[in-house]
Amino acid sequence: MIMNRGKESCDTFCVNPQTVERVKAKMLSPAVAQRLAMTFKVLGEPTRIKILDALSRDELCVCDLAALLEMSSSAVSHQLRVLRDARLVKYRREGKMAFYSLDDAHVLTLFEQGLEHVGHTAGELE
Repeated sequence: MIMNRGKESCDTFCVNPQTVERVKAKMLSPAVAQRLAMTFKVLGEPTRIKILDALSRDELCVCDLAALLEMSSSAVSHQLRVLRDARLVKYRREGKMAFYSLDDAHVLTLFEQGLEHVGHTAGELE
């Protein structure tokens, strides 16, 4: 069967069963794929990216983040809750204050790799 859909596709349909089985055995489980997709979905909102950017530079309280982002504390708290539920940020309490930071080094690596990719694919970052 000839399939001519352009340069993005094979000109002929020919499956390599050994390759398919080898790769299939190493692929993510559906649960892991779902969790990773949810992480990227959470990262798909510019305000959350700005929060991660700020937290990649220092630990901050909600009031500081609200001032930085020029948003209300309640709006920032909502975004932090989403990031916390995705285990991208954590907080610690000090008296009546809650200070936020990135959950771990993996989050920073993910953020930095994303920035590197954007810079590589889109030219100079602002």
